Amino acid sequence: MRRPIVLVPACQRQLGNHAWHMAQDKYLHAVLHGAGCMPLLLPALGADADLDLDAALQIADGIMLTGSASNVDARLYGEDILHPDLPQDPARDATTLPLIRAALARQLPLLAICRGFQEVNVALGGSLHQAVHAVPGMMDHRENGLDPLARQYAPAHRIKLMPDGLLSRLLGGESEMMVNSLHGQGIARLADGLLVEALADDGLVEAYTVASAAGFTLAVQWHPEWRVEDNPQSMRLFGAFGQACRDFQEQQHRKNDRTG
Repeated sequence: MRRPIVLVPACQRQLGNHAWHMAQDKYLHAVLHGAGCMPLLLPALGADADLDLDAALQIADGIMLTGSASNVDARLYGEDILHPDLPQDPARDATTLPLIRAALARQLPLLAICRGFQEVNVALGGSLHQAVHAVPGMMDHRENGLDPLARQYAPAHRIKLMPDGLLSRLLGGESEMMVNSLHGQGIARLADGLLVEALADDGLVEAYTVASAAGFTLAVQWHPEWRVEDNPQSMRLFGAFGQACRDFQEQQHRKNDRTG
């Protein structure tokens, strides 16, 4: 049987005179070597997303939403954009939000990271802090962009895992862990139906699952894809996601055999 196919929605970037669709190698590497699946880039289709998503979902065994330098458009959760100088990606927003809802309806395994974590919350009706560090009582969760990458992605703060939650179970019953932290935005109001899996010491949601999802769903604010093979905890997360994609693939094969 072929490797399960994991759709990875691309960001849209302007390079010179041309628009490009792209994803960082570390995410694709983690899908391939951490989850044991085949990553397949989905262009940021923008306004055309609703017309084409079904064709992509027909071949998908899972979805992984990546991080990005861009922010989710605040107007999608009813606020004005407070910092219009920060990068936006409307084509990605218009692609990922309907993709998330369609993937959950199809019970596809879903792993969401950083921006992807925020996208799922917004897609399901939640809202974001546009600048977590400006919220009284919150830590500054941003990295120092002048640091070497190894320092930017080094463990930065603790998170506490919910007892008996999916994340804790995947990590062998651990109650806390250290994570990296490279984000300026974060969850303000958690969407209805999302179940908290981990919190930072300042109370910011760091991981959640979709309570009603029949299959695997996990969204995390940190970056487990970074040097995934060097981090046993990250390998467990991607391994569980990959197994869920293989299980979904097998279920689809059995279903097709019965109807064929």
